Amino acid sequence: MFDAAHHGAGGAPRILAIANQKGGVGKTTTAINLGTALAAVGERVLVIDLDPQGNATTGLGVAREDIGQSTYDVLIGEAGFDAVIRETGIPGLDCAPSTIDLLGAELELADFSRKTFRLKDAIAALMAGDRGGYSYILVDCPPSLNLLTINALSAADAVLVPLQCEYFALEGLSQLLRTVERVRNSLNRKLMIQGVVLTMYDRRNSLSDQVAQDVRSVLGDKVYQTIIPRNVRVSEAPSHGQPVLIYDGKCAGSQAYIRLASEIIRREQDLRAA
Repeated sequence: MFDAAHHGAGGAPRILAIANQKGGVGKTTTAINLGTALAAVGERVLVIDLDPQGNATTGLGVAREDIGQSTYDVLIGEAGFDAVIRETGIPGLDCAPSTIDLLGAELELADFSRKTFRLKDAIAALMAGDRGGYSYILVDCPPSLNLLTINALSAADAVLVPLQCEYFALEGLSQLLRTVERVRNSLNRKLMIQGVVLTMYDRRNSLSDQVAQDVRSVLGDKVYQTIIPRNVRVSEAPSHGQPVLIYDGKCAGSQAYIRLASEIIRREQDLRAA
């Protein structure tokens, strides 16, 4: 499919937080399908579901009744990732599932020491143990800039921002960029924007083009060349508990995520070489 750079087993994984405080921009779809595309070229990938809605969990085929302990238990210190992680049925792709319990995590974590580093500490413990060896960890963040998202940003090497091609896209983005800047200054010096991926692009709609141009004029080469189109197969796939790459690998949406994975791997190689 394309060349992968294997760097997981021996070194630390690359941790990417997939974040945007706006809902419905394609965060979960991106986490699921990027994870699948990376696994398809031999990367070992863990998707951590930090969204109480748990759509990444079910979208990767993990049934709610099979979950048991979840990322909530990890954050409040009741379980380690090794007890929580489930295989997805896709070779090389695992999932740390979420449950609705995460809704209460914010209040509970308020009293914890290192409350913004709960995820970071749990990932470090995972990597030190037998279940480590991931080359990419993708964190699917909730659609808000709450303590769950701050935990993801504190643990991440970089942020991947899905941005819907619609009128107010840039407004929400500036708020997210300010949050990333604050986290970098106070909690995580190495945090950077890995890239912005334009999602839900509709060729028939001139607004989509306009938004794409505006975003590129503001963010330049931080915006990936690959654009994820609006695609009915992409929206059908989660109801079958499958990434679109498995559900219909030939459709335009699947092909776009394969290209995106290729771009991300190349960008990661450049970052490491720099």
